[in-house]
Parts: sequence; structure tokens; C-alpha cells
Amino acid sequence: MNPPKTDARRHHDPQVRGFASDNYAGAHPEVLAALALANGGHQVAYGEDDYTENLQRIIRSHFGATAEAFPVFNGTGANVVALQAVTDRWGAVICAESAHINVDEGGAPERMGGLKLLTVPTPDGKLTPELIDRQAYGWEDEHRAMPQVVSITQSTELGTLYTPDEIRAICEHAHAHGMRVHLDGSRIANAAASLDVPLRTFTNAVGVDILSLGGTKNGAVFGEAVVVINQDAVRQMKHLRKMSMQLASKMRFVSVQLEALLARDLWLRNARHANEMAQRLAEGVRAVPGVEILYPVQANGVFARLPHDVTERLQKRFRFYFWDEAAGVVRWMCSFDTTEEDVDTFVAALKEEMAR
Repeated sequence: MNPPKTDARRHHDPQVRGFASDNYAGAHPEVLAALALANGGHQVAYGEDDYTENLQRIIRSHFGATAEAFPVFNGTGANVVALQAVTDRWGAVICAESAHINVDEGGAPERMGGLKLLTVPTPDGKLTPELIDRQAYGWEDEHRAMPQVVSITQSTELGTLYTPDEIRAICEHAHAHGMRVHLDGSRIANAAASLDVPLRTFTNAVGVDILSLGGTKNGAVFGEAVVVINQDAVRQMKHLRKMSMQLASKMRFVSVQLEALLARDLWLRNARHANEMAQRLAEGVRAVPGVEILYPVQANGVFARLPHDVTERLQKRFRFYFWDEAAGVVRWMCSFDTTEEDVDTFVAALKEEMAR
């Protein structure tokens, strides 16, 4: 059967590669095939479709018998909806100063979710019980937003990882203070691949109450999910998702992508490959005099410091971002479709620019 004709035209060069973000990558072919499989015929809208129903079974296999998935459009939406679900109007969220909810979501948790973020500086992007205690106080002080949630990111914004024991300690500490724990898992697959453990090992098994499950950075076209693990911790998720403009009418096309990733091992294959490419990149960069890698490379990101003029020249050849321009810090991200040739070509270019 011949494919349907279309008036669409390709407007980009598929040979152009970069290290700016794992969001720059396209969709995995298996995900695209799943989208085509879900197309055709009529399915009930707003999540009452067969694909979203089957997704629940898959989510429970990864996150335990009480887990329930609420597909949403994007990561910011997932975080805002999840945090609203475990806070009161007067509630506050303790997070790392570098957390995505604090620095990369345009103030959405505070402006759209009505949440106060109580931030803590961290050396490596990770919270600890001791760091949490810098903001975990004043529950009866009417002049202070009430700490009700601890939000952690796995893997962190700096590419570092929490061990399961570290997350367990955070959950026990937070719960002892009557707080819930939210995990921002936009790159949760990369964390599990690096730790070589099932997703449950550092989520439901250690006390996480609710999480944002990433799909886009792992090979989806679009779509994430809020996964409720502790049903007693949340209220009115369906209503919150709707009023937050995160309810997809044709939800089957979000759910089937998550199904394609999670039903077998595609999520893990994609994440392992991205992590391996980041390790290859880090090894190549370490051999370049004058370039300093700043954090352990534990997932699919490499953070480095190099001369400002070198960065500007290199950016004309490859897309990537400054992380802290004043300090000369850059971030290089690898994705499921990064190749060894991509990495080696980039490292060679870095060597050339550093030698100029």
C-alpha cells in the first residue's frame, strides 16, 4: 500500500547534529510506528480510550499496584499539576535552587500553580535531609508559606544522580515532618539506566508520593504523565489536570507513545545509549587541555568550563548552550540518536578551537 500523499515539505537538514538538548532529537521510529498504530477509527476522548487504559497496566508494572498515570502535554504541565495535587493554597515546595521548577519553567509553579518555592543552594543539584531543614520550618507561622512538599529531580539539572538510599532518606525525613515527596522525572529513564535498577527501586519502593514521568527527552514526539503513587496524598487530579490546560482530547496519542517506550525496554535502550554517548563525550573532553568537567557524568549531560571565545567559535559549528555564561560553563546533552561519529566529530572540533 502506498503511503498517503501530503503537501508537507521538509524544512530542515536532518544531517545537522548538536548537543544543545535531548529535546532537539526527533522521535524514535518505534514511537512513530505506535502513533500510526493508534490512528484510524474512533476512540473515546479525554482518556477513556483503550490506549490510556492499557497504559495504566504498564505504569503499575513499573511503579506498583497503587500507581495511576495521568497523561499530560509537557513537563512543566506535569510538574505544576503534580505539585498542586499535593499542596494546599497556602502550601510551599522545598527544592534545590538549580531545580527545573525554579529556573526553567518561567515561574509557572508560582504564577500558574500558586505555589511558593523555597529554594536551597546545593553543590551538586541534590537535596539532603540536612539541606531540606534549611527551609523545613515555620509550619504554624501564618506569615510564612507552609512547607508541604519536597521536590527532587532524578537525574538532576546538573546531571547527577540520587541513589535509592538517598531518596529513601529524603522521603523518611519529609514524611516525618508531614510533607510529601515529588520527583521530577523528565530524565528518569537516564537515571534508572545509569543506576542499573528498575524504576520502582527509587520511586514507590522508597516512599515517593507522586512523580512527573518524562517521555519527550526519551524519544517521544510529545507527552509526559503525572504518576500518582500514594493515592492518599493527592486530591482531585482529574480536575487539576483540566483546569491546568493539560487534558488532551485525543489522549490516545499521548498514551500510546508512553506505551511504546515502557511496555518493553525501548525506554531503557534509549536512555542507555544516551548515557553511553555522554560518557564517550566526557572521555574525549577530558583529554583536551584547558577544558574542565565540573560534575560527575552520571546521566546524559556533560557540564564543562572552557574559554569564552572558544565556546563562541564552537557554537558556530554545533548547537549547545551556556549554562552559566559569566563563569564560562556550558552544557552538552546527548540523546537516544546521538552517534559515536557525532561525539568524535565534536571532540575533534573542540580540540581545534582550543588549539587556536
